[in-house]
Amino acid sequence: MRFFHRLTILPLLIALTLSGCSAFDWASESMSGIKDYFTGGADNADPPSALIEYAPEVNAEVLWEGSVGVGTDEQTLKLVPAIGSGRIFAADRDGLVQARDLTTGALAWEVVIEDQNEDEVHFSGGPGVGASSVILGTNDAEVIALNIDNGIQLWKTTVSSEVLSVPVVAGGIVILRTTDGSVIALNEKTGQKIWSYEHNVPALTVRGTGAPLIIEDTIIEGYDNGKLMALRLEDGKYVWESSVTIPKGRSEVERLVDIDIDPIESRGVIYTASYNGGSAAVSILDGDVLWRNEAVSSHTGLSQDEQYLYISNSDGHVLQLDKRTGSSLWEQKDLHGRKLTSPVVYQGYVVVGDIEGYVHWLSSTDGRQLGRVQVAGDAIDAKPIVVGDTIYIYAKDGTLAALKAR
Repeated sequence: MRFFHRLTILPLLIALTLSGCSAFDWASESMSGIKDYFTGGADNADPPSALIEYAPEVNAEVLWEGSVGVGTDEQTLKLVPAIGSGRIFAADRDGLVQARDLTTGALAWEVVIEDQNEDEVHFSGGPGVGASSVILGTNDAEVIALNIDNGIQLWKTTVSSEVLSVPVVAGGIVILRTTDGSVIALNEKTGQKIWSYEHNVPALTVRGTGAPLIIEDTIIEGYDNGKLMALRLEDGKYVWESSVTIPKGRSEVERLVDIDIDPIESRGVIYTASYNGGSAAVSILDGDVLWRNEAVSSHTGLSQDEQYLYISNSDGHVLQLDKRTGSSLWEQKDLHGRKLTSPVVYQGYVVVGDIEGYVHWLSSTDGRQLGRVQVAGDAIDAKPIVVGDTIYIYAKDGTLAALKAR
């Protein structure tokens, strides 16, 4: 359950403010008492729909499977595998980082990162892959770079707050978002800060931060107030800002419009969606909003093919939208309540993971279910990754698997 109730107890508000908390993760055990207080001790989310039986039209084969430590350890984090140099890189919450061969899953190297007191480092975002390094962020506001060939630590830099997004590397510059709203640029080789841009964060937000999108010399970033911003990669100078969604409603919860997904781009148009404020298409030139669909929101993500967008909403439905107009063409509701990952497009199919470790193949024509396979005993919340004819899945329990459709 990843939404938040308005806090009405003044002492609790004061305590949370003094502790520096601006976002709450109901999945965290440390917040369970507060969750129970405001929900009467029960999770009021819709139960996941039972899986229906059907004649499969797609058969999925698991090519290889491995384990990446404790995975996210049931936390809401942005630990998503990354691809580079013929390998897949993945990290767990407790400081473990692995590099595996894309084809065989064979372990190329594995390291456990500790701090100066030999305590576990808790990764919260990454990895991101550059030309020579693998970059990860921690919940203790640190950014760590490892050698891409052997995992040896290259540098460590302290930033302003927790890194809850995947770092992005372009032209020797590491771009990352922190939970206090800052966009920070670091030198990939040294970790030295090049520039930073600060942006105000609302008092109440959904836990999560989208990864920056870099298009040539421009950085695109979504914020918790429903705005999309463009900055110059070289020096962080402001280019434009666009209100892609407008907060509505009387309560703070109703007005949550966080843009926590990774925006995507095609032919000069940026596509994005917010937690509670719909989806939109924006011109990369000036931030002009080309269309809005206020009925289709998401905090997981979206993907695209040549003509259409595919998006998972908070109900566990998958929708196809027309890229030109934003209109919804079909909606798959059979997986209601199964807390789906962002969809990905794979060999003409649409693929999503779910709360019980299943991977589902859907028709891109009408959304019907074509096939499924269970690859983990825990939820999948990281967006699947497609490379050629293989799709890579990372589950919260640390399962890392490569699949292929037959």
